[in-house]
Amino acid sequence: MMTIVSDLLLTDAFLIKGQVENKYTRLSQLLDEYRKFFVKVRDATLIDLNSRDRISTPLLHVNVDEILLAHELIETAGDPHAARMATGDHKIQRVRAFYTGNLNVEIAGQVRPGSYEADDRSTRRFFVIHKPEVRGMKLEGDRDLELLNGLSYAILNKTRLSYVYDFNE
Repeated sequence: MMTIVSDLLLTDAFLIKGQVENKYTRLSQLLDEYRKFFVKVRDATLIDLNSRDRISTPLLHVNVDEILLAHELIETAGDPHAARMATGDHKIQRVRAFYTGNLNVEIAGQVRPGSYEADDRSTRRFFVIHKPEVRGMKLEGDRDLELLNGLSYAILNKTRLSYVYDFNE
């Protein structure tokens, strides 16, 4: 039996739901290592963040640089990153990250120290924030947008961040 994995991608215009094509690993690793300009999303639904209108298409090419936040809608029980965080074997820091532009979004949560920096040795363009709280946009009243509430983790594009408030420095 084949399991369909849905992925969420947030840009400053749309929440995109679908399946990232040719996913060979976890979404966080795929995005961080991606070498092309566009990631292909199959069976995509785009939800306009302002009007909440929906567009459905069998194939969508999304510019990786446009992605603010991503999430893989799968069971995280087998996730080694989450397991490591649960054991307390490594240090975590509470941060508030801000994207500014067409959409002003704040995402608060827990990260590995320095994961948002360019010289981080574990990540390149994307990093994981655990227990994210998304603020700055109206999510209530739309079942798809409400998916952004209560995520166990989110994958953030560090090159698009405008500000990071690190509570530990």
